[in-house]
Amino acid sequence: MRVFRGRAGTIEADREASERLLEVAADGEPAVRVWTPHRQVAFGRRDSRLEGYERAREAARERAFPPIERSVGGRAVAYDGETTLAFARAEPIEDFRRGTDERYERLTADVARSLEKMDVGLERGEPDDSFCPGAHSLSTADAAGLRKVVGIAQRVRQDAALVSGILVVDGREELARVLEAVYGALGVPFDPDSVGSIARASGEDDPTTIARAIEDGLVGDRDPAIVEVGK
Repeated sequence: MRVFRGRAGTIEADREASERLLEVAADGEPAVRVWTPHRQVAFGRRDSRLEGYERAREAARERAFPPIERSVGGRAVAYDGETTLAFARAEPIEDFRRGTDERYERLTADVARSLEKMDVGLERGEPDDSFCPGAHSLSTADAAGLRKVVGIAQRVRQDAALVSGILVVDGREELARVLEAVYGALGVPFDPDSVGSIARASGEDDPTTIARAIEDGLVGDRDPAIVEVGK
């Protein structure tokens, strides 16, 4: 299995590095990447069709979050450039019409298991009006209810599939503020209190430690071949 580590120098170059996972998988080899993306708001294709899309992009820029449009579905997500992780696993496929739910389930279970080994208590599902709402989410729970920390999406081609997600390690307050402005401009319901973080739930706030734990979980018992991004 090919394991990509590190971050490229620009947002665009970093996106190209993630595209390489699909190319590797299309050639028959699974690939994994867990990293800290550049500061940005990544909009889904559904967002781009809404009347308030340009206003939402401007709201992100005003808060120093460069707006981009990502290739997978779902709603907008924000990365602070320091404590928000992204993770992805690409696999070769024979029939793009099959296996979607199974890939979602395996990745969700692997991420949950990795975090639970670090004593992070998680629940399947998400609170109402959360960022990038979807059926494959992980949340922490406190006296106020669920707070979303993980969202997962999937992109499928004829020859390969990429299941990827976001994990909020820390910095939930800043992410909640920019997402509130962005979702408000889009006219999509959003509750800033729905944003959680691993640090808030468990006290673990080191993105590198958590990234390695997630990477180990996504690789499993395969032999990793490390590729340094940007070198």
